[in-house]
Amino acid sequence: MPENPKLFQPVSFRSVSARNRIVVSPMCQYSAIDGVGGDWHVQTLGAKAMGGAGIVFTEATHVSAVGRITRGCLGLWNSEQAALLKRLAAIIAYGDAVPGIQIAHAGRKASTQPPWEGGKPVAPADGGWVPVGASAIAYSDQHTQPTMLSERDIAGVIGEFAATARLAREAGFKVIELHAAHGYLIHTFLSPLSNTRNDRYGGDLTGRSHVLMQVIDAVRAEWPADLPLFIRLSCTDWTAGGLTVEDTVALAKLLAARGDVDLIDCSGGGVSPAQRIPSLHPGYQVPFAERVKHGAGIATGAVGLIREADHAAEIIANDRADLVFIGRAMLADPAWPLRAARSLGAKVEWPKQYQRGALA
Repeated sequence: MPENPKLFQPVSFRSVSARNRIVVSPMCQYSAIDGVGGDWHVQTLGAKAMGGAGIVFTEATHVSAVGRITRGCLGLWNSEQAALLKRLAAIIAYGDAVPGIQIAHAGRKASTQPPWEGGKPVAPADGGWVPVGASAIAYSDQHTQPTMLSERDIAGVIGEFAATARLAREAGFKVIELHAAHGYLIHTFLSPLSNTRNDRYGGDLTGRSHVLMQVIDAVRAEWPADLPLFIRLSCTDWTAGGLTVEDTVALAKLLAARGDVDLIDCSGGGVSPAQRIPSLHPGYQVPFAERVKHGAGIATGAVGLIREADHAAEIIANDRADLVFIGRAMLADPAWPLRAARSLGAKVEWPKQYQRGALA
């Protein structure tokens, strides 16, 4: 019997094994109250686990109230939130997927409306709050100017990441991804467009990456050595004077040398409204994953409008990345992995409750 396509072969990171190389990408739902999720979060992640993915991530789960993108964002900084996150880890594991959590701080892009309300910044006078950032530079003319974090403030935020990692461990998650992309807090330290500091957290790439390295240290102190840690990076700012793919390969080499980071989730952009993406097409960010994987010698995840089974299989088969992160296609069809397996002729186990649909 022929071997399954590599996309549907198991993959392991440290002690954690996933049944295939398909990952449900973290996707904000903007449906929490005071950081506490509910039935919507349970059903949407449970459906994706039952649908056959190898790893299922929560949406960006924030380390503090001020670190939320919107008032509806998920958080993990208290016991009430932890109870819901424990349910999420359990329902994902019940569906035979690996439960993953992305932990994040929105930085200067915090305090906005949900997308369906327009996504605009919410000023403190209108019920929002003052965001924080690497420097006192607003994301846009419409955004509230952030408070520049002092070194003492930075230590506090790093402690919040560690506390969230501890709560995630206690809730039963098996993979953590640190969100260091899309213009959120850690990315604003990494990018010269948003970091004009002249202390040890600014300057060259080594200085600008200091916060990321300290967050990793703090999270690893709470996160067991036998569990994997992923990092999501914006591999380019798509803006003159911003981060380039060459910068990201250099940073990924530093991360690989640490030995405690297992995979780079290779995305792009988000730090500047002036960004110009040359072309939005299926797989438009896959070359980042390929470049970082082979340039830095570290496992990578590919993202970017990956919708078709053949495309996902090609990325893995040709060693362009180690995982494919599927977002929008999974919103449209939580059983995308099962349907992809069928179209590729892969032999996978359908949930017994779904088996009548296996030939539909």
